[in-house]
Amino acid sequence: MSSPSTPESRAANLRWLILLTVIIGTFLGRLDQTIVNLALPKIIGDFKITVNEAGWIATAYILANAVFVPIWGKLGDTIGRKKVYLLGFGIFILGSVLAGLSWNLSSMIVFRVIQAIAGSADYPTAMAIIAVTFPAGRERAQALGIWSSSFAAAAVFGPLIGGPLIDAFNWRAVFLINLPIGIIGAIMAMAFINESTSEKKTVKFDWWGALMLGGALASLVLVLDRGIDWGWLSQKSFATYGAVLIFSAIFGVIERYHPEPIIDFKFFKSNIFVQTLINNFILFMGLMGAMFLIPVFAQVFLGYNATETGYLFMPMAFAMMLAAPIGGRLTGVVEPRYVIAVSTLIAAFGMYLFSFLDPRSGPLDIIIPVTVMAFGMGVGMAQRTNVIASAVPQNEIGVASSILALARNIAGAFGISVFATILNSTIKTNIYNLAANSTIRATSQAQFAQGIGLIELKAQIAAYDRVFIAAAILLFIGAVSSLLIVADKHAADVEVMVE
Repeated sequence: MSSPSTPESRAANLRWLILLTVIIGTFLGRLDQTIVNLALPKIIGDFKITVNEAGWIATAYILANAVFVPIWGKLGDTIGRKKVYLLGFGIFILGSVLAGLSWNLSSMIVFRVIQAIAGSADYPTAMAIIAVTFPAGRERAQALGIWSSSFAAAAVFGPLIGGPLIDAFNWRAVFLINLPIGIIGAIMAMAFINESTSEKKTVKFDWWGALMLGGALASLVLVLDRGIDWGWLSQKSFATYGAVLIFSAIFGVIERYHPEPIIDFKFFKSNIFVQTLINNFILFMGLMGAMFLIPVFAQVFLGYNATETGYLFMPMAFAMMLAAPIGGRLTGVVEPRYVIAVSTLIAAFGMYLFSFLDPRSGPLDIIIPVTVMAFGMGVGMAQRTNVIASAVPQNEIGVASSILALARNIAGAFGISVFATILNSTIKTNIYNLAANSTIRATSQAQFAQGIGLIELKAQIAAYDRVFIAAAILLFIGAVSSLLIVADKHAADVEVMVE
């Protein structure tokens, strides 16, 4: 006969149900970002638009998402994280349905912006909900690590879910699928999540600061997304650089004198907060900057289709979900900086393994590096997130987590732009060098064209190698820099407040 459950066991079970609830929301939001890319070819055909025009479907989402993350974080701390979480969830479901019913490019962009604004509420509020639900220490680190692994899971399962949906129905299904899943997540949130707010109530919301930050972030993400097409030294790019500087300068002045700034610069006085933020930036810049090339390589040079490429990334999700709890269990046993350093080194090694890819590579040549890299990233994920959560007062976790989300989003956009630029410039250089040092002995136009094609192929393969090695070096630098994550007096004082 089983013993009756105690109040303590019921509370523990409820905590894990809350974690499952926010994982559903995070998974759904990140899944939408990856799954929509598969639908773009069909959308282009239906709306009769160009590839460049279709790019705004993704750009508009990224811009709106980046701008509203800190606003939602501040509002969550002020009016209630559960309220903000449910509000964002509800609007996201509405935006998804509208996007699935869109009739042209303009309507699609508007509805994607609605989705992005709502989706940006998830990260800061979800992290704050987990931080106040789980006590500080190992259990919180495990919970944050498991939650963080849902990011990778969404990136992997996006192609696996999206491909069959598009093939069986049409591109609208990738938006409409959010409705039933979203309703389940919203019901769970209403049932399980407890309301929590900051002890310090906002009296005067920093709207001007939010507006200037939004302008700076929108300009930055815009130039990172469009800089390759415009040219980094073009007039459009320089005008956008100027906008970033102007908006940022005004934002800095406003935040310095506003009694309740949307981003409190006092966080940056903490060594542990700043160094962890730097490590996160380097990690996501390297990973996102290089990882977006793997599906391209698999499909262009290895001949896989979208669904087959998605299968190659399945071990990535499992490796990260396995590694995240392991990293969480190390909390209080090993100093966070050593766990973060080793995990980043493992990720760097996995990235380096990609440099051996060539047109003769098989599935294991992608699966093994992806698994190694994901395992390394997963081991340190709990520690990174927990360090941020423990380095600030509990009533400001929402704002701090929004800063972390901003750093990751900007790092991803920055990495994609930088590594895409490295790839393109390296391909051009390689073609020039190979052409200058090659002799094509052809007796027909077809043979000559084949020789040119081989030069271009070799130039592209060598360029991919260069990008993966550059990303591995960047991650190695991130591993070394993470050794600087040492709790200082400010962080120690704050951690006492949290506990």
